[in-house]
Amino acid sequence: MNIYIFEDSQTLYEEAARQVISLVRQKPDAVLGLATGISPLGLYRVLIDDHQKNRTSYQHVTTYNLDEYLGLAPDHPQSYRHYMHEHLFTHIDINSDHTHIPHGDTDNPPRECRRYNELLTGTTLDLQVLGIGSNGHIGFNEPGTPFDLETHVIALDEKTRQDNAVFFAQIDDVPTHAITMGIANIMRARTIVLVAIGAKKAQAVKQMIQGAVDNSCPASVLQTHRDVHLYLDIEAAKHLS
Repeated sequence: MNIYIFEDSQTLYEEAARQVISLVRQKPDAVLGLATGISPLGLYRVLIDDHQKNRTSYQHVTTYNLDEYLGLAPDHPQSYRHYMHEHLFTHIDINSDHTHIPHGDTDNPPRECRRYNELLTGTTLDLQVLGIGSNGHIGFNEPGTPFDLETHVIALDEKTRQDNAVFFAQIDDVPTHAITMGIANIMRARTIVLVAIGAKKAQAVKQMIQGAVDNSCPASVLQTHRDVHLYLDIEAAKHLS
């Protein structure tokens, strides 16, 4: 594991984004796996700034998002499709037909999982952006999720719903289920870039890096990946020894 610890979050975001930008410049048709939530927001801001200033083009890039809330339509303000449009897609020159996110408003979740998984198995992610949940989840792969699972429906852990309630009016509005890439899908990416910010992530970060590889902390599986880069601020890294 390649571990980078930063005193300020802006430098962290710039360095993490540099990996994405470098890849896209070297390989204009790169395939990116993208994440949502608070952690990647700063990284996306750097990508937008670079695109506007340096004209890095995403015209031929293809993206696959990790997950989507089950039951939310794409235009719902808390859907991850809406998040990606708001925080990245509308600010760069990416072709909307090249952006893929599970359909949260499906009336047949198992079929939607199969459809999305077929898309993923038909390509290789050059780089996957990740955050980490305070319970150690990656994507929406909650503690206890088998490492060999592919795209699936997951019942969200109560801790995850509490953490994500900041995006909703109240916790009762947070969906109880989501469609997520499985850990097996994530681990097939050539390179993984994970961003962790803040003390709330510190215990999960310690388990991810220094704990046993066990699905009680799904992120611990990253210890076995061939090319993973962890971008941590001081608070997120404070329990590391």
